[in-house]
Amino acid sequence: MPGPCRLVFIAAASAGVLAFAAAGACAEGIAPGLWRIASRTVTGGVMGPPHVSSRCFNPAQAKDVVATFVPAAGTDSSSCLPAEHALHGSKLRWRLVCRGETAMEQSGEFIFESAHHYRAKIWTRAVVSGATMVDSQDLIEGQWLSECHQGLGRR
Repeated sequence: MPGPCRLVFIAAASAGVLAFAAAGACAEGIAPGLWRIASRTVTGGVMGPPHVSSRCFNPAQAKDVVATFVPAAGTDSSSCLPAEHALHGSKLRWRLVCRGETAMEQSGEFIFESAHHYRAKIWTRAVVSGATMVDSQDLIEGQWLSECHQGLGRR
């Protein structure tokens, strides 16, 4: 069943009016609280086992999906430019490029299907001294579980 953001967008698009404003409403963030985050990594066409964790997003993190999901630049052995990003409606896309001893390019696409569910794909390619060390894709799904309770956070 599609989430409320998707329904608002579809209704506005079919009317042919206000599509931009309706899509912008979904850019307000996700629900704060405890989230279940399931991820799988695909490397060389082989999908690895699922990894499940949980994370509590506070209200500020939940509201600002750009600050929460776009990676910050900077590693010890590389020089990273600030990540480029675009937030259009319910879709966040970003790209991070690092040059130096380790050259890395990473890009991501997050689709916020509702305030309680998102899907993401993150592509990573890292080259050290001319040899490709990482060339992978992470498939991520986030599902809101409940309010955060004291003592819960990243697991």
